[in-house]
Amino acid sequence: MPKTVAGRLKIGLSACFQHADPTRSLFTNKTLQYVEQSIAHWLMSAGAMVVMVPCPTGETARGDTRLSHYAEWLDGVVMHGGADVWPGSYGETPLKEAWIGDRIRDLYDLALVEAFEQVGKPIFGVCRGLQLINVAFGGTLYQDIETQHAGALTHRDPVSYDKNYHDLVLVEGTRLASMYPGVTHTRVNSIHHQGIKDLAPGFEIEAWSYPDHVPEAIRRTTTRGGHGYIAATQWHPEFHGAGSVITTVDDTPILDDFLAACAAGRRQPQRWRHRMPGQIRDRAARLLRQALLRR
Repeated sequence: MPKTVAGRLKIGLSACFQHADPTRSLFTNKTLQYVEQSIAHWLMSAGAMVVMVPCPTGETARGDTRLSHYAEWLDGVVMHGGADVWPGSYGETPLKEAWIGDRIRDLYDLALVEAFEQVGKPIFGVCRGLQLINVAFGGTLYQDIETQHAGALTHRDPVSYDKNYHDLVLVEGTRLASMYPGVTHTRVNSIHHQGIKDLAPGFEIEAWSYPDHVPEAIRRTTTRGGHGYIAATQWHPEFHGAGSVITTVDDTPILDDFLAACAAGRRQPQRWRHRMPGQIRDRAARLLRQALLRR
């Protein structure tokens, strides 16, 4: 039986950015915010209503709408893939100009994570989203896996793109492993050149690339004082089955797990504003309050 509009989950999706470019022939010198179609359709495949959460600041900003308003209204949020994370977001200097990333998008993404964290709403990250979540809570990244991690696999191939794959090992005893009973070794797509170097406190690794041992899935643990669902994958579950002739891990349990957390939160909403000093990177939090959260 079809769900009513009121019964459908409302899931936020972080925006991707194309910054103002005076040489662009279309939307000349305008900042564009957009979503990638397949991840929206992935969420919609389970009946969710997907809402892009625009950045509320910028040269054309008007009104008083805040990211915290979206966090109060929506049932959860998914952090998109996309541009590199700016190394300054985790206290490093870019080793190459090509790896400078997108500082403006980092500020927006970190603010969005903070807004949903404060109200205890579920957060799920994909690719860049995993890296951003790790940085938000105090972790660091390899600016380039190939040059900084000995024996690294090819984690990004610009020619094969989403048809580039590598093996994956699930960590026994984790929530992710319990979602795939009897599976310890599988394959995933791989479209990234950055990845987790130091894991954020309060998180656990749920899967590793094989054999080069790069973290591929993380989840916040409840044993370290964390409240609220936060999980992420380095691969793109939304790309599963899109014309692939190679068997990769089924995306359905991952989506179901996230949406179940969103549904549970709707049934039993948090009655407090969730603040955990030291959990969100302090330096970033100050910038976010000044630049984006407008508090």
